[in-house]
Amino acid sequence: MENNRPNWSSRAAFIIAAVGSAVGLGNIWRFPYIMGQYGGAVFLLVYLILILTICFIPLMAELATGKTLKKDCVSAYESVNKKFKFFGVLNPLTGILIASFYFIVGGWIINYIYVSALNLKIENYSEYFGLFTQSSVPACIYTLVFLFICVFFAGRGVKKGIEFANNVLMPMFAVLLIGLISFSLNLPNAHLGLEYMFKPDFSKISSEMFLAALGQALFTLSIGMGALLTYGSYIKDDKNITKSAYTIIFSDTLFALMAGIMIFPAIFSFGLEPNSGAGLVFVTLPYIFSQIPHGNIVSFAFFLLLLAAAITSGISIIEVPIASMVERLKISRTKACTILFCVISIIAIPATLSFGVLSDVTVLKKSIFDFLDFITANLLMPLNAFILCIIAGWFLKIKGNMFLQNKIAAFLFDIGLKYIVPIILFSLMYIGLK
Repeated sequence: MENNRPNWSSRAAFIIAAVGSAVGLGNIWRFPYIMGQYGGAVFLLVYLILILTICFIPLMAELATGKTLKKDCVSAYESVNKKFKFFGVLNPLTGILIASFYFIVGGWIINYIYVSALNLKIENYSEYFGLFTQSSVPACIYTLVFLFICVFFAGRGVKKGIEFANNVLMPMFAVLLIGLISFSLNLPNAHLGLEYMFKPDFSKISSEMFLAALGQALFTLSIGMGALLTYGSYIKDDKNITKSAYTIIFSDTLFALMAGIMIFPAIFSFGLEPNSGAGLVFVTLPYIFSQIPHGNIVSFAFFLLLLAAAITSGISIIEVPIASMVERLKISRTKACTILFCVISIIAIPATLSFGVLSDVTVLKKSIFDFLDFITANLLMPLNAFILCIIAGWFLKIKGNMFLQNKIAAFLFDIGLKYIVPIILFSLMYIGLK
């Protein structure tokens, strides 16, 4: 089976795909509003420290595990110990649950592209966003369209599908982002947004902010859903995963910073609040676009940018269950994609309707959408990362000297993988579930 396993065509292809997995809605949608809620620059400082230290360890461990075992998540864990098969199953399950709410946001993006392209006049974006999310048929259709796009590219395989999508979308993403940054920095009072991003107020440091920063770092790097393990399993033996890990972290952080530089100057230029929460992208920014000349063109470019980011991440999310079905069930990739489309649809449609006709349906006092978000971000992702560290460090015996030349760095990696990171992840789960 290993001999027939697909591989990346080059190191660059792997890097672009891994960066595409990391750079998604977590950077453009989630990062700015989380940063806005937790004080701007001081959150950014804590986030940078965590992503460059703590998060580097499980990222390396996941890539190394995938590269070493050359198997899908379920088979990889089972090959270490047959009793670990269940832990491997948690990864594709997490991917399916994440896709079931993440792809709903992808559908919202497609709708906003449509609105921008037609230059529809909307008086109240908060009211419009509420009405659209509460709609039944349109919202579900857009969710399924986004799901189909991701499944289509994933269904074409590693080189013809995943690589092709990332090679086209990531450069487009970068060009659009640079263009929108240039536009934002030329707005009046743009410097106030930059001050908010880069002038820290240390009085706003709190344990809650620390946990939010760590959770954001894990989420944006796709740690704890099996994507990096799966992508790592497609790495040829001659790839240097240390350089790859550093490149992924650097690129992901750079794009998050660029997203902030694009968004915050525009917010402060119009005298709006940066802590407007999840509606920042779908309410606050469209309002800003509507107030400037040719704003529909800027809006179209922004949501096209957001769509590119969402698709590259979406592909990596569903590649985990697809790879597991292909290898475990011995079925074709096309059949696996068809099954996955149906499974995600069954969960995603009720989650989409939870903003409207199913708003009264709750799970643990949460709407279906919020429950999926909660259980994946607060439980399954940190749990999967915790299990990965234990298996990689204690059973597979992944060690720092396998890829780190510096003995001190290798020692710190070993201590972090076996002790420090698992304790932090367990604490994150405990606090997140309180």
